[in-house]
Amino acid sequence: MTARGAAGRCPPTTWLGPLLLLACLLVSNGATEEVSENCSHMIGNGHLLSLQQLIDSQMETSCQISFEFVDQEQLDDPVCYLKKAFLLVQDIMEDTMRFKDNTPNAKAIVQLQELSLRLRGCFTMDYDEQDKACVRTFHETPLQLLEKIKNVFNETKNLLKKDWNVFSKNCNNSFAKCSSHGHERQHKDASDPQPPGFVFRLLVPSVILVLLAVGGLLFYRRRRRSHREPQMVDSPMEQPEGSLLTREEDRQEELPV
Repeated sequence: MTARGAAGRCPPTTWLGPLLLLACLLVSNGATEEVSENCSHMIGNGHLLSLQQLIDSQMETSCQISFEFVDQEQLDDPVCYLKKAFLLVQDIMEDTMRFKDNTPNAKAIVQLQELSLRLRGCFTMDYDEQDKACVRTFHETPLQLLEKIKNVFNETKNLLKKDWNVFSKNCNNSFAKCSSHGHERQHKDASDPQPPGFVFRLLVPSVILVLLAVGGLLFYRRRRRSHREPQMVDSPMEQPEGSLLTREEDRQEELPV
């Protein structure tokens, strides 16, 4: 086959390019519609029920755990709050919320982790995952932590039902403001005196030590006084030799009658 013949059998490229582009656009549009539909119905009532069962199975305790979460006082935008909280919830389920293997609670956590991975496609990334803006350390009970996580999933479900593309919002400005407020808060905390709870923990032992010392001193003095009083009752007071009373009696005896 000559080169001319080979060239004559090749399909023309003038119309192949636009057709491929059109096919790619159709596929991408179909994928976008599929993603939108999945995001709108991805969180079901069964997931919220699993979270409620986790909450109901927790033992009531005053013991607290430490975890990092979004500070809602700094970040009041509901969409940006949930975008920030979403990745933190994943970290909490991975590192903090651990149950015995093959238990109902452990299986529920695995299902929620799988749900979080699927939800990643519904969120756009506006910041570095390691960015700590708008985040602070909380000290709460496991029950309070689970309530926070359930609230995140519930609010995310409601917003996605209204608009599947709601979490494509750019939150960089909100995070930047939150970061500046965080620096101001750190400087304020550094200049402020110790919190009342810290002072109280230092003051109580000091007061107890002072009371113990005073009580011991009073007990010692009382015991010492009780030992001295019987001795004074048993031995009458002796008059000292050469007193004025003794000399006067001697003089009366020496006078002639």
